[in-house]
Amino acid sequence: MNGILNSGIPIIVWFQSLGDWLLVPMKFFTFLGTEDFYLLALPIIYFGVDPALGLRLGVMTTLTSGINTIFKFALHLPRPYWVSNKVHAFSAETSFGAPSGHAQNAVTLWGVWATYARKAWVWTVVIVVVLGISLSRIYLAVHFPFDTLLGWLIGLSILALFNAWWEPVANWAAKQSMVKQIGAAFAASMLMLLVGAGVRSLFGSWTMPPAWEQAAISASGHAPNPFDLSGLVTSSATLFGLLAGVAWLAPQGGYQLAAQVKGRILHYLVGVVGVGLLYAGLKMIFPAGDDLLAYFFRFVRYTLVGFWVTGLAPFVFIKLKLTE
Repeated sequence: MNGILNSGIPIIVWFQSLGDWLLVPMKFFTFLGTEDFYLLALPIIYFGVDPALGLRLGVMTTLTSGINTIFKFALHLPRPYWVSNKVHAFSAETSFGAPSGHAQNAVTLWGVWATYARKAWVWTVVIVVVLGISLSRIYLAVHFPFDTLLGWLIGLSILALFNAWWEPVANWAAKQSMVKQIGAAFAASMLMLLVGAGVRSLFGSWTMPPAWEQAAISASGHAPNPFDLSGLVTSSATLFGLLAGVAWLAPQGGYQLAAQVKGRILHYLVGVVGVGLLYAGLKMIFPAGDDLLAYFFRFVRYTLVGFWVTGLAPFVFIKLKLTE
């Protein structure tokens, strides 16, 4: 495996040698694959464009992020700047390298949009964005080419399974009671969390080579923390919250997109403010850290964030007569 990874170093060196003028466009494409971008874009889609597409993207975000973390735990491979001083670290990450989360998320999330829209121009945009995001990670020296290719492979597999199973699962859920739907959502979130924690425990005795940590700190100033469970807890909790909110609101008619643009903007603003209050407010109150208690409260916080988006926010719209 070291040979495969090291074979990518000359590619990164050559790519970076093309010049610093690429730094701005590469960072732009990297931003299109970040959690911050998805947090901005998904509420716009859910509250202002198409709730059905927004829900698919929200669920896919949690699934692909959680699966990526599990694979990183299992493979525990380095990032380029952890092992080579020939590359320049234009960015820094604390998790393991393979598979590339940006590349995997780009394929799955932008792929959901393309397969949902079924339009040639959308596919063109998606292909350009996926390539741009993936190449940006290589240029920034946070991923080997192998990491990107593996991210594409896993992402395409997830996308295919997601598209094949979304309608059958949705139809099954629609026939179940609200309690059973919420129970199934909780079971799915726990399954992902427990699988991740189990994989992590299998490699509990594995020790990161000191050279990796020293090189990472020297190149970026950030020490790796690759077995952190926070991201997996976040994904599992948000998945549960999103699905529980849909199940809770369904008997009341579900979420209906506002007919007028001003109504959609109002929905978005109220929805985002609620997300911000729950995210930031509870973060100030709940304990932080990497112990069991902190993980529990993190799960509660992100469950409430997800539940607000698909359940409580639409309920508030109805009660305040903010929807037609």
